[in-house]
Amino acid sequence: MVFPVVQEMASMWTRDRVRLDADIYRPSVDGEFPVLLMRQPYGRAIASTVVYAHPAWYAAQGYIVVIQDVRGRGTSEGEFNLFAHEIEDGYNSVQWAARLPDSTGAVGMYGFSYQGMTQLYAAAAQPPALKTLCPAMLAYDLYQDWAYENGAFCLQANLSWALQLAAETARLKGNEAAFCDLAAAAKSLTFDKTVPTRSRVLSELDPTSFYHEWLAHPQPGAYWETLSPNTYLQDVDLPMLHIGGWFDPFLRGTLSLYQEMATRSQHRQQLIVGAWAHLPWGRRVGAIEYGVEANNPCDRLQIRWFDHFLKGNDTGLLNEPLIQLFEMGTNQWRSLNSWNSPEPTAFYLSSTGLAGMDAQDGTLIQHSLCNTLDIQHSFDVLVHDPWRPVPAQGGHAAFPAGSFERSALDCRTDVLTYTSEPLPEDLHLAGEITLKVYCFADTVSFDLSAVVSTVHPNGAVYNFAQGYIHVQPAQNTDPLTFTLQPTCICIQKSCAIRLSLSAACFPAYPVNPGTGALASEARLIDQKITTVTVMCGGSAKLTENCLSHILLPII
Repeated sequence: MVFPVVQEMASMWTRDRVRLDADIYRPSVDGEFPVLLMRQPYGRAIASTVVYAHPAWYAAQGYIVVIQDVRGRGTSEGEFNLFAHEIEDGYNSVQWAARLPDSTGAVGMYGFSYQGMTQLYAAAAQPPALKTLCPAMLAYDLYQDWAYENGAFCLQANLSWALQLAAETARLKGNEAAFCDLAAAAKSLTFDKTVPTRSRVLSELDPTSFYHEWLAHPQPGAYWETLSPNTYLQDVDLPMLHIGGWFDPFLRGTLSLYQEMATRSQHRQQLIVGAWAHLPWGRRVGAIEYGVEANNPCDRLQIRWFDHFLKGNDTGLLNEPLIQLFEMGTNQWRSLNSWNSPEPTAFYLSSTGLAGMDAQDGTLIQHSLCNTLDIQHSFDVLVHDPWRPVPAQGGHAAFPAGSFERSALDCRTDVLTYTSEPLPEDLHLAGEITLKVYCFADTVSFDLSAVVSTVHPNGAVYNFAQGYIHVQPAQNTDPLTFTLQPTCICIQKSCAIRLSLSAACFPAYPVNPGTGALASEARLIDQKITTVTVMCGGSAKLTENCLSHILLPII
């Protein structure tokens, strides 16, 4: 049944007497209804409609929907301090929402990104009225799932967001000049001329921004533990519907939360991952059209979820697989009952030493199709010039995100490429990709970017997964082993797989100066040209475990 809806505004007071404002959408008929709560920092009128249906639609399905401005945002009182008040404020908000007129007293929460984080913080306080969550695209460990990736600062994403929040703060204060400067900086994303990771306009107009603190804490530790949801959720157990995207920068966090909850929870944990970037969630991301099946099903799925856990209706959820993954390539949904990657298959790097000069030289050789004597035991050298760093193009960490045609990038001599033979049959991958590569540099610190792509028979190259690592001076030993963005893709017969390696992916991540200086202190004038040497083998006596290779989750 679809109900007529009315909208009203209401306020609550936190335990420290700060007023928080909310829009409430409710069915305009007699009866009691469960409550759906979203807590967000962007002005409640938007209500995350960049990815979700309007709250009025959810209310029409028989719910009281509450969209609340968090402390210090929108029209809510108080000072906004990133994540600092969300546990206590979340508890108060859930219990307040449960006591609204015509409420059944049962509350569920939904939302993505910051709105996903507020769900976890509220759950950490274990409010009695909170019965279920639908967390989407969030960080479980704030350090490694959001701010940094394998030790590399996520420059473009962090700075863009910091400027957006700072601009909104200026708008709320009525400071038009500051708002215009910050908004312009967010859209053009310029960097400080002396220390590139800094932003002059952000330093001048928002000196207390979280960005400065995040940049100043490049290692995990007490600072991050105080902020991260995973610190507070050890005793929390609720049914959760986890939502992610293959090109979302926070997919690591979505999967980490899902895996932990699936391991220890007494309640249903369900996962859906689409061919989506952080936003929007649609049938096209980057340069690829994934078809009608890729359309966002999450609104209807969430209503079924809430109907089951808040209304007690049998929606058939319990008879369905726990995991739905969108398989790119076939452009269909694949159902699984557990997130257990298959035993990975190794593809070994081989070349005569010209993988940066000739796309035909560097090869990937599948383990089952070779022995170690088939591998060219050579090395490839790339020279990273900070004056012209390899640019970011698509993937999960750059904007715009997604899959793009990158054959021109692969033609650069500071990009090493290793390509398999054309596939004799379709190849299905689902899970994590791991790279183990023997390499060294002539500087005390360097970065390595790894991109995995599909090479089509016509020569077009489209990325589908990538990863990045910042190698600190004390870590400058081989081999480097790190995990790339998980994926689910069918690589079609006659296509090939390509691994592309470079020493930069700017501005998704800062340019490594090669000096060992922290990203927050690295001066532009001190940046060094870095020579990175990648070993494909080194000796015919080496065992398979001593060869540079990429592990693919073939199913």
